[in-house]
Amino acid sequence: MGICIKEALRIIQSNVTKVSFEIIPIENTQNRISAQDIYATHSLPTFNNSAMDGYGVKLSDASKKVKVIDSIFAGSSKQTNFNESQCIKIMTGARVPSSVDAVIPHELVEIVDEDYIILPSNIKQNQHVRFLGEDIKKEDKILNIGDEINFATITMLSSQGITHVKVYRQPKISVFTSGEELKLHYEKIEDYQIYNSNTPTLLARAKELGADVTFVGMAKDNIESLKEMISNSLYADFIITSGGVSVGEADFTKDAFNEFDMEVLFDGITIKPGKPTVFGKIGNTYVLNLPGNPLAAALIFEVFGKIILQILTGNKKVYHNYIATKLSEDLPNRKGRTTIIPGFFDGEYFIPSEKRLPGMVGVLHNCNSIIVLDKHNELIKKDSQVKVLPINWKFFTQIQKDLFS
Repeated sequence: MGICIKEALRIIQSNVTKVSFEIIPIENTQNRISAQDIYATHSLPTFNNSAMDGYGVKLSDASKKVKVIDSIFAGSSKQTNFNESQCIKIMTGARVPSSVDAVIPHELVEIVDEDYIILPSNIKQNQHVRFLGEDIKKEDKILNIGDEINFATITMLSSQGITHVKVYRQPKISVFTSGEELKLHYEKIEDYQIYNSNTPTLLARAKELGADVTFVGMAKDNIESLKEMISNSLYADFIITSGGVSVGEADFTKDAFNEFDMEVLFDGITIKPGKPTVFGKIGNTYVLNLPGNPLAAALIFEVFGKIILQILTGNKKVYHNYIATKLSEDLPNRKGRTTIIPGFFDGEYFIPSEKRLPGMVGVLHNCNSIIVLDKHNELIKKDSQVKVLPINWKFFTQIQKDLFS
């Protein structure tokens, strides 16, 4: 019969656990997930400093001629203080002495000679002064367990003198497919055969999402061949297969996995396309059996496989996020079954793909998102609000949301 999409996602989110961690240099942490809370070792800025090249002055000297008594450069330990009618020349990043009320940029003063300048009339307290800790305070938490690390995170970590970070390791993914009518894209095919597009798709997508992916081969349409593939994949955290999960006479994938006492967590989803999807577990290895139709396999992976990977990688954002937008045209739907519709989000409207049959391979190349139609909807009218789920950029949230349109 199959379960609903909400129940399938709930089962995934309550059964999948994150992988173990490793410690790596910060230069290698981009797109990885932090496995530790990190706190600032010192404040930034570490001292009050100048935000501009200019002059450190007193408020009481506005509009007056003042004498330049010293120069302070970035990196200098000087603490030159001064009185009224005096000022100091100061460079960007240089320590600001306590007697400075404001910093006036070079271009706003009038140069009289080498020793004197005339200040502008409008001077504000603390103008162009960066204060100790205004960016980051010592012992502030700067990274949480489950945060994804990007270039900006690396900037922050390096500013604290942090060289290595504990991150969750990349999940090991094993991918194989079955079907004797299929050939790999580098092989010669006969007119009764087709190229296997599912495996390259799943390999590439899993790599994009941060996994360490291995292709273990093409299984023949018999249990022994499939068992060999499974046995060779059990080192992995996650096995992804496509094909062989429907009710055809040559569909042996389920039987082969049952030989390994797979715990089936769900078998079938009331969704179109992709109803015969199976999710289970053998020991510590998760298994997602996708349908053989290329578009169906890719769409099901976007809705379910991505969430499995989000959890495995240790990311705290494990729920689909969406962008609320409008539908570009009337969209009929078969009532009684949840439907995944691929399309293109142009920033203002979601434009459903005209082609979306389960066996098609060229559809997603021109799509950047999907919507999931509720089974109770028969017709969604133009300009109705829909919830767009991105498929070729990451967009997740810590808060579970209702993703049905």
